Amino acid sequence: MEKIAFLGLGHMGAPMARQLLGTGHPLTVWNRTAAKAEPLIAGGATLAASPAEAVRDADVVVTMLAGPAALGAVADAIVPELGPGTYWVEMSTVGPDAVKELAARLKDGVTLVDAPVMGSTDRAAAGELGILAGGETAAVAHVLARFGTVTRTGPLGSGAALKLVVNASVLGGVALVAEALVLAQALGIDEDTARTALAGSPLGGAVGRAFAEGVHFETALAAKDMDLATASARLPAMEAVSAHFRRAADDPETAHADIAHAVTRIRGTS
Repeated sequence: MEKIAFLGLGHMGAPMARQLLGTGHPLTVWNRTAAKAEPLIAGGATLAASPAEAVRDADVVVTMLAGPAALGAVADAIVPELGPGTYWVEMSTVGPDAVKELAARLKDGVTLVDAPVMGSTDRAAAGELGILAGGETAAVAHVLARFGTVTRTGPLGSGAALKLVVNASVLGGVALVAEALVLAQALGIDEDTARTALAGSPLGGAVGRAFAEGVHFETALAAKDMDLATASARLPAMEAVSAHFRRAADDPETAHADIAHAVTRIRGTS
């Protein structure tokens, strides 16, 4: 069976890696904070002391990291260890430029696939994420399928690009809901009445996400995603949304909380 290495066991990475347990594939995991790997080790995974050790002799490498900086640091460690025939499935939200820069660093015979995900921790735990997969995915389709439903997006980098479009849209909707409730308050509309009306409007999905419980999309990571999006094109409305989330991310009380907590802060600063 193919040996799989999974690097990055945060809120999303840990439940995703859990989907690979019991598949018959030897699974090696690594995380900067090793304690987060303990439940996976109890389930049969092997803990590596370093990224380089994790990928040594791996057939498939999966990375789920916080952003471009974290990806770059891990790449520095593992690129020399990857041999011909290895597939690297990059699932972080880093944007297409980072994916293309990464591809340029790889040796001949190492194949990179970009496959960021749609969905939060609840869908990761259920193996029901949406996978936006770019590049040559056929050889790793069986691995991607463990995480959820795969949508082929086109050439390498297209998955990372579409993920920015999706996240910017979702975060824009969440911020708009927050501001709409500021407007409702200013006009004397009861909050429950306003939320019910918005939930029945085209913004219904954004209303649900703005007040969701039991899921986790870290506010600091949302701010990072908005920075990547607004660096890619001139987007005046999205720049305003980015500023909202950046202010929330700069607040220690909301930086590492779910974006639903950022909604409360946005409502107080709109």
